[in-house]
Amino acid sequence: VPLIVGFARALELCLEERESEARRLGGLRDRLLERLEKEIDGLTLSGPRRARLPGNLHVCIDGVDADQVLVALPDVALSTGSACASARGEPSHVLRALGVPEAALRSGLRMGLGRGTREAELDHVAERLVEVVRRVRAASPRRGAAAKLLPPP
Repeated sequence: VPLIVGFARALELCLEERESEARRLGGLRDRLLERLEKEIDGLTLSGPRRARLPGNLHVCIDGVDADQVLVALPDVALSTGSACASARGEPSHVLRALGVPEAALRSGLRMGLGRGTREAELDHVAERLVEVVRRVRAASPRRGAAAKLLPPP
């Protein structure tokens, strides 16, 4: 019975805060996107700018293998796949079904924002992501510098 009561209260809170939380998350998502677009050349938003989920941001970064970004940022919650298939480590099957080219699929990153997400955290993630993208691009596969992509100890 206590679990049922707790679940009912959690549902009430969700319904009470749904609209304000959606606005807050949408604002944070847009802030993150604006910063990334300003600092990363070749960044493309997946999907429309409007009419999108407030806590979800998916971008493709030209010339970057998203798996390398994941390795370089192990403490940041990023994914290369869709949320419903994140355990598989595959590019988004949704984007694949929409006909997104393979190179863009391999450069795609999904970022999820939630109730605990704060501006300072997003600013920190943006800073680190920009830094890693620059390192990944600088360490081209032709130079064999993949070891440079790992985060500093």
